[in-house]
Amino acid sequence: MKSSKSFHDKFHNYAQRETYPNLLIKGLPFIVTLLIITILSFFFLYSPNPLSIVPNQDLEIIQKHSQKDEFDHAKTFVPNQEHDTIEEHQHVSPSELHKEKKTCDIFKGHWIRGIRGSSYYTNSSCPTIPDSKNCFKHGRMDSDFLNWKWKPENCELPMFDPKFFLNIVRGKKMAFIGDSVARNHMDSLLCLLSQEETPIDIHKDSEDKFRTYYFPKHDFTLMILWSRFLIEGEERIVNGTGSGIFDLQMDKVDEDWAKVIPELDYAIISGGHWFFRLMFLHEGGKLLGCIYCSEKNVKNYDIDFPLGLAFKTSLKYINNCKDCRKRKLFTIIRTFAPAHFENGIWNTGGYCNRTGPMNEEEVDLNRFELKLRNVQMEEFKEVKNNNKGNTRFEILDVTNAMVMRPDGHPGEHWGNKWMKGYNDCTHWCLPGVIDVWNEFFLAVLQRENDKQR
Repeated sequence: MKSSKSFHDKFHNYAQRETYPNLLIKGLPFIVTLLIITILSFFFLYSPNPLSIVPNQDLEIIQKHSQKDEFDHAKTFVPNQEHDTIEEHQHVSPSELHKEKKTCDIFKGHWIRGIRGSSYYTNSSCPTIPDSKNCFKHGRMDSDFLNWKWKPENCELPMFDPKFFLNIVRGKKMAFIGDSVARNHMDSLLCLLSQEETPIDIHKDSEDKFRTYYFPKHDFTLMILWSRFLIEGEERIVNGTGSGIFDLQMDKVDEDWAKVIPELDYAIISGGHWFFRLMFLHEGGKLLGCIYCSEKNVKNYDIDFPLGLAFKTSLKYINNCKDCRKRKLFTIIRTFAPAHFENGIWNTGGYCNRTGPMNEEEVDLNRFELKLRNVQMEEFKEVKNNNKGNTRFEILDVTNAMVMRPDGHPGEHWGNKWMKGYNDCTHWCLPGVIDVWNEFFLAVLQRENDKQR
């Protein structure tokens, strides 16, 4: 069969028929193509910018930058001298730099799809996560809540760099002062820093309310000083049992933290969640009023009143602390982080099972939590305008960002054997949304560090 010649025969006969001139002529297209490819290869290999890509302006698009790219990008941000701004330096010539600077409030913005695609750490890479915040261990199945990034309106918020943070605080002592949400904040920072250096647990009290960690390579001490109200507050005992009713001394600070601050270089002070209960308010030995009481001739206040007084008393104490000035104590006021119970509160069936953030249009601007944030801001401004000596004050305003994140709480995934059926919509999962507080924190520290140079 004529058509059944083998490939070898066809190839052999073809080779015999072809002459060198014919091969050269027929090979010209291949030679020309090879030459073009070679020239283009040199262009792409050695041109500094072979293609100019115009970025899309839609903030919802996920850009695939590496984490190293983000760290490098973060270093282009230099803090302004104002408390709530951070400057973005564009890559321009020095003569044009002043024209390109943009200032923005890093605490004012919205959540966008993150470009990291994952958290800074996992519940296996951070051994210090408290069991009640280890949401994935206790059955949380969704993880998309990790894939959102805070976007200030006119600039970028730099990523958290543990090496950079530890270099700033080298040889220093830092304490978080406040309730269990303050502890939540410290635990987030502990996880972030442990990716760079493993800390040593050097102190723990019997109730795990006072805890101290030490980073030997950086000679850095990190601690939590637990305080319900920041000021003196005692629970009334009835028949040997706690009544849930508290007496607050509005003009006296809690000595458990006050006696430690002269030893500190940094203090992060916060509070608010313990004020949602029946309380009687005292000042100078006299009864001022109450919260949630119905007694005759006793004035009933909203929660923002005692919270504002508690911060006023605490910040005034720090401002007047002469020993604190020796170490140039830097005090950061962290604003109120709202809970997100729906259809009830913690003990009436309230829950928080959302899996994504709210947008700005969904936020109720009349939420009471925003009022609590405002009284904290007022006290911060008051003490900053009247600060004495070397004592320094700054704000860490997390309220606006966190009010949009009902998806960040443990909910039912907090592993409490004795309170099954109750949801935790106050604290925050680790890893999780709360890690952005430390992105804010590092930006504030960097700004202050630059001012001190």
